Amino acid sequence: MAGYMIRYSMRINKRLFEKFRYIADSEGRSANRELEQYIKRRVAAFEEKNGEIPVSDDDEEKSE
Repeated sequence: MAGYMIRYSMRINKRLFEKFRYIADSEGRSANRELEQYIKRRVAAFEEKNGEIPVSDDDEEKSE
């Protein structure tokens, strides 16, 4: 795993996650990749409304 990636654990209702995984599978993605897409869209929508979120250079994703 590249140095700019982090691991993040979360707790989620099992049935809800099963439904989420079904959606991810239908899109041809892993649950992890599907979640990443949701996060990217949410950040983009937030920044569109509120301006860019400042992060340190160490936190920036190196390859999008």
